[in-house]
Amino acid sequence: MTFSNIGSVRSSLANRTVLVIDDSEAVRTAFDVLLSLHGARVLTAATPADGLALLAPDAVDLVIQDMNFRREATSGEEGIALFHEIRQRSPELPIILLTAWTHLETAVELVKAGAADYVAKPWDDARLLTAVRNLLDLQSARAEARAMREQRREAREALAERFDLRGIVYESEAMHTLLATATHVAQADVPILITGPNGVGKEVLADIVQANSAVRDRPFLKVNLGALPNDLIEAELFGTEAGAFTGARARSGRFEAADGGTLFLDELGNLAGSGQAKLLRVLQTGEFERLGSNSTRRTRVRIIAATNSNLRQAIREGRFREDLFYRLNVIELEIPPLAERREDIVALARHFLQPGYELSPEALQALCRYSWPGNVRELQNSIRRACLLCSEGVLKPGDLNLPSEPLPAAAEEPALDRMAIEQALGRAQGVIAQAARDLGLSRQALYRRMEKLGLKTEMARATPGS
Repeated sequence: MTFSNIGSVRSSLANRTVLVIDDSEAVRTAFDVLLSLHGARVLTAATPADGLALLAPDAVDLVIQDMNFRREATSGEEGIALFHEIRQRSPELPIILLTAWTHLETAVELVKAGAADYVAKPWDDARLLTAVRNLLDLQSARAEARAMREQRREAREALAERFDLRGIVYESEAMHTLLATATHVAQADVPILITGPNGVGKEVLADIVQANSAVRDRPFLKVNLGALPNDLIEAELFGTEAGAFTGARARSGRFEAADGGTLFLDELGNLAGSGQAKLLRVLQTGEFERLGSNSTRRTRVRIIAATNSNLRQAIREGRFREDLFYRLNVIELEIPPLAERREDIVALARHFLQPGYELSPEALQALCRYSWPGNVRELQNSIRRACLLCSEGVLKPGDLNLPSEPLPAAAEEPALDRMAIEQALGRAQGVIAQAARDLGLSRQALYRRMEKLGLKTEMARATPGS
């Protein structure tokens, strides 16, 4: 072990408490000396009962336990019973199993049940210290992740208590920041432009802005410009006079109907040039004319516009007015695609479940691996379809009927923050392959992310016994 590794081990073990439960006084003394030299506080017990008694009064960070506590015992039954009792009392406490015999099947079963590692006597000091350091580092990462999750939960609850979020479901920091901004600017009498790909929930965000605005009790009208023929969009927005075109009757448009309130213009990129000019005029002066009329009318309407188009690109191509863009873009709220906020996938999927249904662990992994090009709308439809077709109450990957082809390059390595990776490593007990599958990454991609974020690769293990 190099001096740098020794320093790293000492840093990880400093002020941490390790409980050693072994019937051999020599083993207990050896561990006491080895771990104490590296900064750990060591508690020792000769019997399972004594070890369990030490768990209650002391804040133990890691347990190293023997599997047999009588000289004639070789079955490991006492150790198995002790392991399960510790797990029942402290489910998150890492446990290293220590034994002079090597029953691989039992070891694998206990690792599946939650054992952190398995070391045979006589042990190698360097390997043991590395295992202890990795587990304590992983435990610290888990504690930090839990604290971060709790902080985020409290922040979400505080925002929901202060504002009307219309029941929106989310867990990601990206959505929390977006909603905090949206509710903050909702009271301002300025246009808002909501951008993002299809299916991310632009209309839902518009509802939240309206619900927290100063005109929440005034008219709130919605127009999907993408669903109207170009020659009817202006008539829908500004109204018509009788005879303006064949079959036209005198009728008010949406701007008149929404006077004093809010008008939501969805699919703004579909608005033709003449309509853009009239919209710009209304935004600047509040004035407009019905089609076929020379009489100028006035209105005061707050505009919330939404688009999945790249308006800046449309400006460069001459398809959208630059002056209108900057008039609308006083506040821009960009909703990221679901693939970039994977923390929201499970929460949304469970929200969309019909009563009496749940998702299997394998289905949850499949949901998290998929790229969701159709975003929240696609996820909602997938869950609804699966509930209709599922013959049991537990949805499995086959019920979701998700495409099996590899993810596209853009989604192969989704944007993940440090906490998301630490959480995945924690759920996988440090097994890198399992954590990578959970995150929808290749093992190499996860290693690159860990290196980029400064996470210790020692936190991860290639296989459960390696």
